[in-house]
Amino acid sequence: MDNTNEVRNVSDTALWAAHFRAEESKRPDALFRDPYAEKLGAARGAEMAKKLPQGLNYAWAWVARTYLFDQFLEKEIADGADLIVNCAAGLDARPYRMKLPATLQWIEADLPEILGYKEKKLADDRPNCQLERIAVNLADESERRSFFARLADRGKRGIVITEGLIIYLSPQEAAGLAQDLSRVNSLQHWILDMHSPRLLKMMQRNTGKALEKVGASFKFGPPEGPEYFLPYGWRPIQARSFLRAVAPFGRPPFYLRLLAKLPEPNGMRPGNRPWAGACILQKDGTAS
Repeated sequence: MDNTNEVRNVSDTALWAAHFRAEESKRPDALFRDPYAEKLGAARGAEMAKKLPQGLNYAWAWVARTYLFDQFLEKEIADGADLIVNCAAGLDARPYRMKLPATLQWIEADLPEILGYKEKKLADDRPNCQLERIAVNLADESERRSFFARLADRGKRGIVITEGLIIYLSPQEAAGLAQDLSRVNSLQHWILDMHSPRLLKMMQRNTGKALEKVGASFKFGPPEGPEYFLPYGWRPIQARSFLRAVAPFGRPPFYLRLLAKLPEPNGMRPGNRPWAGACILQKDGTAS
C-alpha cells in the first residue's frame, strides 16, 4: 500500500474502514475502542473517503458492522471457539484490541501487500492470542483451496469471518467460496455481512460507481438473503440488522432511527426494503 489518497483497489477500502473505527473510538460513549486504527492509516482513509461520492456518509453502518462482528465473535469465543480464520482481514486489529484467550489461534488471510503493510505498522505491538498471517489470493480458486486445506486440523471449533468481503463477489464467486469453506473440517460457523437487493442497487448508484472504476464493484445482494448459502453447505442461524443494532445508541440520523422501529422482515429474507446486517451461518453438511 503506497501513500496515495486515491482508492486503487478493493484492499484500499480497508483504510476507509479504519477511519470510521478511529472516529467511533474517539467518542466518550464508543461502542468499541480501536486504538490501532489511527496507526493503520485512518487519516489516509478519511482522505480517500472524501473523494468518493457519499464516502463519508453512513458512518453508523460501518460502526454497526464492527460492533456486531465484535459481539458475535465474543459469544463464539465464550462458547469455546479455538480457531478464528479472518478471510480478507484487511486492517482489522481485533487480535490486539479484544480480550482473547492466549491459546486462541487467529489466522489472518489476505493479499501480500496489505499484510506486509499491516505487519510493519504493528511491529511494536503484541496480539493477545496466537496470531498468524498467511498471504493468499482468495480470488484464485486453486490458491484458496490450498490455503483451506492447511486449516483442516487446526481447530475443533473454528469460526471463519468475511467482514466486508462478500459484497464484492458475484453470486457464483460467493457460492464457490461457500462450498470451499464448507469442506474445511475445522470450521463450524461463518460470520459475514449481507445486503438486500434494494440496498445494493442504492449503493451501486452512488459510491459504487466510483469503486467500479477501480475493479471494486458492489455485486452481491441476493433476494434470498443468507438463505442463499443453504445449497452450499451453510444454514443461517442468526441475522441482525445494522440499523436496529445501533439505533438505540443514536448513531443513525433521526429519520432512520424511526425506520428502525418497524418490524424486521419475517425469517431470514430482507424482503423489498433496504437492509444490511451481520449474519451467522452454521455448517450443515448438505452442500451440493
